[in-house]
Amino acid sequence: MLATPSGPSGPAAPTGPSKPATSATLREINLRTVFDIIRAQAPISRAEVARQTGISKPTVSALLQDLLDLGLVNETERDEQNGPTYGALFFAPRPEAAHVLALDVGARRLRGAVADLEGRQLAREDVDVAGLDAPHIVEAAAALAQRLREGAKIAPDRIQHAAIGVPGVVDRREGRIWQALNIPALDGFPAHEQFEAALGCPVTLENDIHLAALGEQRAGRGRDATSFCFLSVGTGVGAGLVLRGELHRGFAGAAGELDNVFGEDEIERKDPCAEALLRGVAELFPAGSAPASTEDLFALAREGNPAALAAVDEEARRIAGYLAPVAAVVDVELTVLGGGIGLNADLLLDRVTERLAARVPYPPRVEVSALGEAAVLTGAIAVATREALEQILAARFTAGHRRP
Repeated sequence: MLATPSGPSGPAAPTGPSKPATSATLREINLRTVFDIIRAQAPISRAEVARQTGISKPTVSALLQDLLDLGLVNETERDEQNGPTYGALFFAPRPEAAHVLALDVGARRLRGAVADLEGRQLAREDVDVAGLDAPHIVEAAAALAQRLREGAKIAPDRIQHAAIGVPGVVDRREGRIWQALNIPALDGFPAHEQFEAALGCPVTLENDIHLAALGEQRAGRGRDATSFCFLSVGTGVGAGLVLRGELHRGFAGAAGELDNVFGEDEIERKDPCAEALLRGVAELFPAGSAPASTEDLFALAREGNPAALAAVDEEARRIAGYLAPVAAVVDVELTVLGGGIGLNADLLLDRVTERLAARVPYPPRVEVSALGEAAVLTGAIAVATREALEQILAARFTAGHRRP
């Protein structure tokens, strides 16, 4: 995916020195700290919250009342089998305090889910969007969101936030998408404005592979990795980088656009995406017998077809060629392969690992996605729940936010 002259602009420069902390700021920090403890260790008592956070009991009591008022926690009981309670009150999160919408916009399918604040999916559906232009994709998303809400028995105003995965580079200042080669209709489209208007709630727009990386961090192979790369290889190629536990978007949101590493004359020989691979290995097969799809190619390889096995070797070489610059520059500990091609672990994993080790002195370990096609939605839910909680917690201190 080569850069276009009308690409995204970078983030705004800092406007001045940061402001000193205020009592309201400290109270908000304490509120988040108490809520995090409750989410991690519920049911938990007031005294235990104070002990673990180091916050005084009177302050903890006030913060717990704030969380009760916001609807984020409720009073509950603890099983006596876990020890005597001595009449203490216990607190647990209320996942139903608000809900979020997650969407994954693909070239052929639009995937959607509604989840609660703990990320539990309450409704899930896919619809066909092949050939639709950008406005009709937005309409399909709004219709899908309505069906998901109805299926989960959730009122429209209970959707606190939506996160949407899209192909291409997301310009966060203008809310437009660039380099959306898989869905040309979205290129340059004011997606943020249109999706937000159609869905009727705040929206976070993010590159789909970035969300897939966050999905792997939340519920997949990246849970125990501090820094890793998610490489999606299918109809296109893209990467998401999680560095020191945080998604690395880059200055313009274009981190992971690995096609830009190579010149136009190199792409055809090095691109591991489906179309480029099939064109590149056609000569390995007798005339008229080349597979029509990568699914057919890998099926032939599993049958022991020599030409197909040679093609798989070539694909492993191409994948390793895309991963080598990442390994050399940011030295990640893990690479997770995803996408339609990348999920062929039985044929690719050892081959890619071997070739990557031959390219760089400190290669990352290579694993295949545990989430498959659900990676993007899982990441979108993680982003949407985080943003929803931010909005609700900020409502305690900032006017203008919608409370649950």
